[in-house]
Amino acid sequence: MTASTTTATTTAVSAAPAGARIDCLKIVHKLGPAFAKRAAAHVDDDNFVAENYAALKTARFFSALVPAEFGGGGATHGEMCRALRALAGYCPSTALAVSMHQHLVAAALFNHRNGRPGAKLLEAVGGKELVAVSTGAADWLASNGSMTKVEGGFRLDARKIFASGTPAGAMLVTSAPYEDPKEGWQVLHFPVPFSAEGVSIEENWRAMGMRGTGSHTVVFKDVFVPEAAVALRRPRGNFHGVWNIVLTVAMPLIMSVYAGIAEAAAAIAREKAKGRPDPSTAYLLGEMENALTTAQLAHDSMVALANDLDFQPANEMANAILIRKSIVARAALATVEKAMEAVGGGSYFRVNRLEQLLRDVHAAQFHPLPEKKQQMFTGRMSQGLDPVQALA
Repeated sequence: MTASTTTATTTAVSAAPAGARIDCLKIVHKLGPAFAKRAAAHVDDDNFVAENYAALKTARFFSALVPAEFGGGGATHGEMCRALRALAGYCPSTALAVSMHQHLVAAALFNHRNGRPGAKLLEAVGGKELVAVSTGAADWLASNGSMTKVEGGFRLDARKIFASGTPAGAMLVTSAPYEDPKEGWQVLHFPVPFSAEGVSIEENWRAMGMRGTGSHTVVFKDVFVPEAAVALRRPRGNFHGVWNIVLTVAMPLIMSVYAGIAEAAAAIAREKAKGRPDPSTAYLLGEMENALTTAQLAHDSMVALANDLDFQPANEMANAILIRKSIVARAALATVEKAMEAVGGGSYFRVNRLEQLLRDVHAAQFHPLPEKKQQMFTGRMSQGLDPVQALA
């Protein structure tokens, strides 16, 4: 990246003063065209979207969800969902990586509003545009790694995969199992600075899609975690109430990206198929539009359920969100597939972007919960059981 490129990128949107109201969607549409031009390079070379992150930082996009009293932009959860949906149309990798940061901010905001710890993260992000990275995607209820009790805290050893945004991260929000002598197996949740001794990045993100997200593996080797840093202890393997918060705030943000990919693919297909006399094209476009509308309606419903972070966390809420997550994922994938089919063989060429969007949209199935696990979760609730069978 040349110096002139950096200047053009970071000055595209003037930075509003700390605490000023942020228009997320306006920022996205201002910066998005430059992101789209760079997208092919990230797809071809597996490079992290560093230039896009720099531009978004300058525009104070990372603190947009943080309330004004903490130096943030005061945007709503729904506004951020709409912004990420639009951002995915320009660069899916940027949108997905940013969604991981935003869901951590949203969870901290919900907790702060409801009398739980969250202010520290809001202060750090609002004051410094700190980028937070979640390492929990593959952990779910049991988590992984090991923690050893030492004076003043714990020593952590673990490998965490799918840590999106790692190259730009300042703070990791993670968890690990610990066998308490009295309480038995627990999972502890805590933040760790990237600068902490023993934290390293294994640059191994070589993936089918979402190649620019920098979702490398984070390695913890004998990392000290102070006792005071532990924000939550929960029984290992059991479904805990914290997930009713996390799933409800996170999944509408994350699935915004896939709804946006579906919309981008449909727009390409409409343009490429315009005026084509083959009658089968109209039929394929009709199938595509049905699938797209399904994805849009399900995603809109997720955002409405989260209600700008004014909701009661409950198993029933998490279940409703997860059902809609599966619907969005399946319908978004179907939309892109039908878009490719309608365009025909030309869709196989990278210049049309559809093959990239197809690879990217496949990532939807791997976010919590994958469809079969969601159906088990939902089915158990239908039976009046706990949503997840506890570990013995």
